[in-house]
Amino acid sequence: MKTNDNFMTCPNCGADLPIVRVHRLGRKPSNIGVNNVCDALQNSSTVTEAAIKLKCSRGYVYKILKEFGMSPKTLTKEVHSVK
Repeated sequence: MKTNDNFMTCPNCGADLPIVRVHRLGRKPSNIGVNNVCDALQNSSTVTEAAIKLKCSRGYVYKILKEFGMSPKTLTKEVHSVK
């Protein structure tokens, strides 16, 4: 299968077919790392405050922490402020 910039050759029939580029629908994924989330939580008293600083949702903060097996209670300044 040989390719050109705009066409590729079909391996079965040998015809030149145009390459179709598909663009992603919806929002671009946030690429906020776990280190940035942890730093924001350590400098914040609530998850909401950290999410506002990172310009993302609270759900995204919880999702990142869950992926790494962490709890927001251990990272925030005031343990009792996380609900």
